Amino acid sequence: MNNSLEILKNIYKPYRYTLKGNVTVLETMNGDFIVKKKTNDIKAIYNYLKSRNFDYFPKLIDDSRSDVNVFEYIKDVDMPKEQKALDLINVVSLLHNKTTYYKVVSDDVFKSIYDSIKSNIDFLKNYYENMFNIIENVEYMSPSEYLLIRNSSKIFSCLSFCEKELDEWFDLTKEDNKQRVSLIHNNLSLDHFIKNDKDYLISWDKSKIDSPVLDLINFYKNNYFDLDFETILNSYQSKYKLNESEKKLLFIVISLPLKYERKNNEFNSCTEVRNILDYLFKTEELVRPYYTVNQED
Repeated sequence: MNNSLEILKNIYKPYRYTLKGNVTVLETMNGDFIVKKKTNDIKAIYNYLKSRNFDYFPKLIDDSRSDVNVFEYIKDVDMPKEQKALDLINVVSLLHNKTTYYKVVSDDVFKSIYDSIKSNIDFLKNYYENMFNIIENVEYMSPSEYLLIRNSSKIFSCLSFCEKELDEWFDLTKEDNKQRVSLIHNNLSLDHFIKNDKDYLISWDKSKIDSPVLDLINFYKNNYFDLDFETILNSYQSKYKLNESEKKLLFIVISLPLKYERKNNEFNSCTEVRNILDYLFKTEELVRPYYTVNQED
């Protein structure tokens, strides 16, 4: 990228350039540009999106080089993160609507998804069982160990919920020979959404054709702590309604407990446990009303 960047500096003659994460911003007399390492065929993705009447992405200025792309630079407008999240999810629901189709799949596609999630559940069950056995044999528990052991029933309850729901999900899907798919962004976060003269999704490097549920999972895991996802999910579903199996899969995956990793000191270890528990309680708060409604029905 360094060689191409030097060439681009000679072409665009920036009066200032700035490194921002994994991109370089070139500020020139003729406008500002983003230089980013090329990881996939963005032009092909953009052409497909345009063919589906979806154009909520920055203009690709130059893709002629083998290692970098040049995009227009778009300045973000300051706004409350809650409003930004709703604007983002509205664009994502439009993306999924515009690119949805039903893909014929073999019998083992849903079985593969089932096996993958089941393996994760089994791993987490064994991992926490072993950890709690060790903690119970400690003469004097540390604060982080005590916080974990006090909430062990919550962790195992979540795992039992996921296991039960996974079996029900597989019963719903195992006879299906079609899967609803769309182009998904596959890297959703507030950092990848820009508001200006219109809405823009950026960082399409990981985009692919897959289940729309994956975008919701990514967005939730990236921003669960500081956003009201009940409102976000309701807004999404008002424009692109998940079917029963998709909704169940979403709730299973986001309900899986995070894996605890002991940190280098007790303060950080307590913070890590607290983050794991906050995630569980926050997710339960989101998921529970949907099951309450089902039970009442």
